[in-house]
Amino acid sequence: MQSLFSPLPAAAGDAIFALVEAFQNDPAPHKVSLSIGTYFAEDGSIPVMRAVRQARDMLVQAGKPHPYLPIPGSAPYRNAARSLVLGADGPDPERVVTVQSVGGTGALKLGADLLRRTCPDAAVWVSDPTWENHGQIFRQAGFTVHEYPYYDPAAATVRFTQMQAALQALPAGSIVVLHASCHNPTGVDLSSEQWELLTELFARQGLIPFFDLAYQGFGQGLDADAKPIRMMARAGLECLVASSFSKNFSLYGERCGALNIVCHDKLAADRALGQVKTLIRGNYSTPPTFGAALVATILNQPELRHAWAEELEQMRVRLVGLRARLSHALALLTGEPEAWNYIERQQGLFSYMRLSPQQVEALRREHAVYLLKSGRLCIAGLTDSNIEYVARAIAACAQR
Repeated sequence: MQSLFSPLPAAAGDAIFALVEAFQNDPAPHKVSLSIGTYFAEDGSIPVMRAVRQARDMLVQAGKPHPYLPIPGSAPYRNAARSLVLGADGPDPERVVTVQSVGGTGALKLGADLLRRTCPDAAVWVSDPTWENHGQIFRQAGFTVHEYPYYDPAAATVRFTQMQAALQALPAGSIVVLHASCHNPTGVDLSSEQWELLTELFARQGLIPFFDLAYQGFGQGLDADAKPIRMMARAGLECLVASSFSKNFSLYGERCGALNIVCHDKLAADRALGQVKTLIRGNYSTPPTFGAALVATILNQPELRHAWAEELEQMRVRLVGLRARLSHALALLTGEPEAWNYIERQQGLFSYMRLSPQQVEALRREHAVYLLKSGRLCIAGLTDSNIEYVARAIAACAQR
């Protein structure tokens, strides 16, 4: 008997998680995983942040029940998430919709589904390159997805002139996905001056900005990383922001995210919220409680918030130091200092290495060093004990 699912094509699967599985099955004692976008401590573990530990202990000791949350999520969480992204002096809260989401990915999906309802004929534009899941999310929502120029591999910088020209040519109502900071996969961000020019362009062209803010705090700091979003909101642009607390709270499995929608007025916000609530109700009904309670407890208590922000800054500074060490080690090993200094100019968890797919494969096969085929390397996977080994492996494969 033929299965109901026999007509379905075989799915390719997710390349990142497949690589993680291959790493786990690799028996090499010196193996190094630099693939998945996770912050690791010096000992290679996922850290439990001090503020998170304290908030967890407080919640457990309180012994409160775990009821269903309202459809949009916990109010203390939503208010804190809105303030963290848009600032304490951001737009009038009455014209901002903030809903709790199942991670940053869930926020992207909610926003995509909402936009499909309100502007079904629009096309979506993502950067070249971008996070691989962006295209899948918007295509599954029913959109046609295109790319705009972004990264120049030769100079390891943004192709800003070409990017401007491409966006300038888009019709009004086009949806443009933007990385607010810590661009994934390249680690190459726009300057403040470039963001100002883009803000003017979006306002002039009537484009719809949809920000992905997955790494707030890991680029230049909590407020600096949200500056592009606040800039467009202050300019009066309606925009959407998908934010994640997986990385900056080290709460990956709790799936804590938020979707912020900045609207022109309260009437528009009320309509947007009503539609988002129907999308949530028809999907997962209400969001989970515990991770949101942790984040809300930390962000709404000054002492815990200060401790969290302080530890996050230490994590950010550590990444900057690891970038410098990898760049310098490669410069010494290859005798080409100018060839590797781009690593230090990048920001966040990732470095987009100038390595071919064949060189990346050689790294995995010959040295058990795992990174994505594109050359994306997770800086946070480097430690004192493996950074020299990784540098030697990269140098050996890069000089072929």
